[in-house]
Amino acid sequence: MEQDAINSLVLEGSVDPTLSVWGLFLEADIIVQAVMVMLLLASFWSWAIIFEKVFRMRRLKERAAQFEEAFWSGGSLDDLYDRLDNRPPDPMASVFVSAMREWRRSSARGISGGAEIKASLQQRIERVMEIALGREMERLERHMTFLASVGSAAPFIGLFGTVWGIMNAFTSIAAAKNTSLAVVAPGIAEALFATALGLVAAIPAVIGYNKLSNDLGRYAGRLEAFAGEFGAILSRKLDEKG
Repeated sequence: MEQDAINSLVLEGSVDPTLSVWGLFLEADIIVQAVMVMLLLASFWSWAIIFEKVFRMRRLKERAAQFEEAFWSGGSLDDLYDRLDNRPPDPMASVFVSAMREWRRSSARGISGGAEIKASLQQRIERVMEIALGREMERLERHMTFLASVGSAAPFIGLFGTVWGIMNAFTSIAAAKNTSLAVVAPGIAEALFATALGLVAAIPAVIGYNKLSNDLGRYAGRLEAFAGEFGAILSRKLDEKG
């Protein structure tokens, strides 16, 4: 009898294994399990995208600072182009290379003629810089749509799992004809666990998306400013050739 009392105290202080995280997953309906797995995978992939882009933006800012230092150092732009032509290390260098390539092609043919020809060359240079800038930003913004989708859809996916789980829980209660807390709690907990996973996936995705969008916007502005300054430099060179 003393042993029974000890066992009773142990059991009262313990947690039902079916109410653990793993237990809730195993006891859930197959549809709810599928929702949970989907949300976990979405959360994992969101974190991978966030970390990759945060570290990538940090590297690009450092490389942009290094390139601007070399660009404004007063050295020859042709020498800088020769060093970067084959493999521009960052988007800013890529914009520079695209403009210098068009400039050199025109210089090789000889820049002569009236104002219309020079204006046409300047427009082509601005156009190739715009194309290069858009292409580089498109690469940087890859997978951002996924973060936005997870941030907006994950709570509703989790809610779907919750609704489905609660439906099953009430069906089981009706079949058992027992409304005690011991019967109701596991099914309700499984259902609410899906909503929790939806929030776990959505909150970091929303925060990461907003932060990265702000960083990408500022970086795009930095590239546009450089393209405008470089375009002005080449325009002055055209005037000098006139």
